[in-house]
Amino acid sequence: MSGKFERTVLVTGGTSGLGYQCALKIAREHPTYLVVVSARSDKDGAVESLNSTLKQSNVVFMPLDLSNLANVRSFAAQWELKQFPAIHSLVLNAALQFPDGIQYSDDGFEKTFAISHVGHALLLFLLRKYLADTARIAVVSSGTHDPAQKSGLPDAHYVSAEQLAHPTPEIIQKSGRQHYSNSKLANILFTYRLDRQFQDINKRLGKHWTINAFDPGLMPGTGLAREAGPVLAFVWHNIFPKIRWLLNLFMNNNVHTPEESGSSLARLVIGSDLEKTSGQYFEGRKPIKSSTESYDEKKQEDLWQWTINTLAKDEAEKRSFHMTEE
Repeated sequence: MSGKFERTVLVTGGTSGLGYQCALKIAREHPTYLVVVSARSDKDGAVESLNSTLKQSNVVFMPLDLSNLANVRSFAAQWELKQFPAIHSLVLNAALQFPDGIQYSDDGFEKTFAISHVGHALLLFLLRKYLADTARIAVVSSGTHDPAQKSGLPDAHYVSAEQLAHPTPEIIQKSGRQHYSNSKLANILFTYRLDRQFQDINKRLGKHWTINAFDPGLMPGTGLAREAGPVLAFVWHNIFPKIRWLLNLFMNNNVHTPEESGSSLARLVIGSDLEKTSGQYFEGRKPIKSSTESYDEKKQEDLWQWTINTLAKDEAEKRSFHMTEE
């Protein structure tokens, strides 16, 4: 396998919606790249569809459950055994909403945060040693993290990573969408903190690692709302896609098809015009300012330290995750 392809790309949540379209764009433009799509399952045959559509064989599937840390570690162990080429692009895309109330992961974390941040962070820490010298990372966030955008979701608010992982009784009583907007704020806080770490690594070790956050906009019809109730799910899948033009009038032209947003996401990790761009927040194809709160370095540091202290199994791994000793 390693001799057949030049580099590897990993797209989490790559079997449907935004992730599928991103993987399709990358695989089409780079047939010599191995594109690995991951999700809990590929029951709808996404990999077969991708390869058949492109008349290629450079897309493969690896099962991954980001809500289970033992599974993430198993995934990383399997990755090592497969001896894939170095990772050129890492697209941290998978996410879920639980609108009807709080749910917890197998490890006891609020599940939205567990999937969007905790599982992705561990995956990145464990796969870091396989990154190419010019690796590019994209973290899928959302405009819902920014209260100024008035998305209709409860305003994101960061008190501490511990509170996101284990919400207080007061927060538990709020809509499940509060956890989603909070987790998307965490995605950006982590992106900015990791960008600073990458700057240090690039300077010390001669790497050229970049990381950017991405808002795909509203994409009616995707699987994001699959945990929603029947009425909301029907509207999301059957009504909203037909009135996208009308929704755009109220959403600052930030309503897109999965194809459009998938192409914009792929650009962050393969576009030649963004090779040197890092530490930015993109709304579709344009860099914009993220929320005021997302630039709070104390909150970025709180999330960084909590994440490492929570995920590292021993002191050696903690040092590795901090990325300060090479």
